[in-house]
Amino acid sequence: MYFGAHLSISKGFHNAVREAISIEARTFQFFTRNPRGGQAKALKQEDIDKALQLREEYNFGPIVAHAPYTINLAAPKEETWNFARQTLAADIERMRQACIPYIVVHPGSHVGQGLDVGIEKIAKALNDVLKADQEVLILLEGMAGAGSEVGGRFEDLAAIIERLEVPEVVGICLDTCHLFGAGYDVKDNFQEVLQEFDKIVGLQRLKAMHFNDSLQPLGSRKDRHAMIGQGLIGAEALAKVLQAPALQGLPINLETPGEIEDYRREIEWMKKVTNQ
Repeated sequence: MYFGAHLSISKGFHNAVREAISIEARTFQFFTRNPRGGQAKALKQEDIDKALQLREEYNFGPIVAHAPYTINLAAPKEETWNFARQTLAADIERMRQACIPYIVVHPGSHVGQGLDVGIEKIAKALNDVLKADQEVLILLEGMAGAGSEVGGRFEDLAAIIERLEVPEVVGICLDTCHLFGAGYDVKDNFQEVLQEFDKIVGLQRLKAMHFNDSLQPLGSRKDRHAMIGQGLIGAEALAKVLQAPALQGLPINLETPGEIEDYRREIEWMKKVTNQ
């Protein structure tokens, strides 16, 4: 496994890799652009090359990009839906240039259209954007299921993938807090959760994890991240999650609400409980 945290690339990829190294991380996650939308910052090839050199020197695993929250592939308004498609297409190309293999995307919110309509719109948007020969995989993120969110159930994710023309370029990113909120008992039955995921979606599609404790109880349908051991999942249960064989080799990134030194301590703990 490769442990990391959500970092900023505002000062470039090279500096972000250096910051990751400073906290003993061997991966990290970052937003492709401002998380609330806006123009993307231009990439510099010199910066990308320096970052690649450091990543190779320190044996980094896959780095994970995260699409902005403003992307809603299920949006009822045509303008908003088109913005989501265009932004995702542009970010796929930018991440290819930066040698980033994954972009995590929230599936979207149907905003009253109904789940089935939301799933159809998400699949249509992806079919318009994705290409069989693209080098960057889209990772649909499992959600807590708040409001009209699509992706709170494994069945939602499977239904989207089933409708894709090139499903081979789509994977899944699971989030421990989101799973717990959605009603999947990662605290006491994580192996059963993985078995259900494998049956409905397929473990081969699991490409990355977000690692968080939860401030809200099982099945709350609320997305409230907590630092490890400071939530209702707890450190003991989260240690067992990390020890699951199915997670070996994956990039696992913290999205806990701490600062950089908190990330350092949490990564140290993650390594300790996995004997790394």
